Amino acid sequence: MIPLLRRFASILLLALVPACLHAQDSVHGDDGGEDSLGVALADTTAADSIEALGEPAWPDNVAGRIDRLLGNELFNRSQVALMVYDLTADSAIYCHNERQLLRPASTMKVVTAIAAIDRLGGSFQFKTTLSYTGAIEDGVLNGDVYLVGGFDPRFNSDDMGSFVDGIRRMGIDTIRGRIVADKSMKDADMLGEGWCWDDDNPVLSPLLISRRDVFVKRFVDRLRDEGVVVEADTVAGRQPGGAYEVGTRTHTIDQVLMPMMKESDNLCAEALFYQLGASTGAHPATARDARTVVRRLVEKVGLRPSDYRIADGSGLSLYNYVTAELEVMLLRYAYQNTNIYMHLLPSLPVAGEDGTLRRRMRGTFTSGNVKAKTGSVTAISSLAGYCTAANGHVLCFAIINQGIRRGSEGRAFQDRVCEALCRP
Repeated sequence: MIPLLRRFASILLLALVPACLHAQDSVHGDDGGEDSLGVALADTTAADSIEALGEPAWPDNVAGRIDRLLGNELFNRSQVALMVYDLTADSAIYCHNERQLLRPASTMKVVTAIAAIDRLGGSFQFKTTLSYTGAIEDGVLNGDVYLVGGFDPRFNSDDMGSFVDGIRRMGIDTIRGRIVADKSMKDADMLGEGWCWDDDNPVLSPLLISRRDVFVKRFVDRLRDEGVVVEADTVAGRQPGGAYEVGTRTHTIDQVLMPMMKESDNLCAEALFYQLGASTGAHPATARDARTVVRRLVEKVGLRPSDYRIADGSGLSLYNYVTAELEVMLLRYAYQNTNIYMHLLPSLPVAGEDGTLRRRMRGTFTSGNVKAKTGSVTAISSLAGYCTAANGHVLCFAIINQGIRRGSEGRAFQDRVCEALCRP
């Protein structure tokens, strides 16, 4: 009786969701390896054999498979929210607790990525700038050097080398003045709201080199290594108008999206989150400014921002509360907007091939097919992304397991759901 009621609910939502859309204007340990069902899920071999004798038509066949997976005793002691959307038919084909508020873990990065590509565009670049004021006489710069951070998480030693080369090419062999670190792009908060103090948290400084907040020291050390005499104090400040630009180093949004999504890089996610805040014109940008942009996107996809809690961009925060429905509607929005989808899809981990899914779902129907963002924090496991069904329909889905004692239980369930979606 319960599976039949779920089936009826799914069919009802199939009819209602599109109408509602028109009516309404770490994270660590994501790569959990390839999981066997073990004690997490009951063996469905016998049920699958029975189903093969009289397989229902699409999408009832998928609904039946998921119904059986949800009948496992795992869900007597834990929660799960699940929604599957047929993008080809533009309709929901399965819903279970899809409006229940849960912590998304690193699938929060899907929300951040879609909001950022939508707001900033695929040609957006992260920038770090070197400039100076004053005058150069006989190889001596009598003035200040400014290091202007734009929160580029990919700035590295090669980029720093380019800055030092720029100073040398100008014929400068001595700097007398100040070395100024301009971190005014964002506020002074070094941790996100709701982050655990004992976690391995990224440093939220807009002026980083190789992910560390040691930019000025590295710059001065490299100058001296190249024979430049630095007779200057190092201070915090802001670049004035009229400063002369020596050079700017950039990284594209795709260069940040790839590690952010493939490897669940929290620093890249937070850097992108603060770019959303800066896009509002706020200086310094804050997490609140970034949330404003995300809320506008939530409204755009036909949902109410007040129904959710957005705390950060990476999913590290314990204060994030979203729904499977929200994640699915954002994935649907991305799919329907080519300019977003063309940047989002290549960044997602691919089952059995790369990223945090490289050791998961190596089966015939899922390997190379499922492209999805994983999520994992204590007691939570999640998965959200795309796959192609056996009938050629493109699907998007979101699965959030909460209250699980072992992450492997959630991953095993998610893998079986994906198999159910992909196989004939």
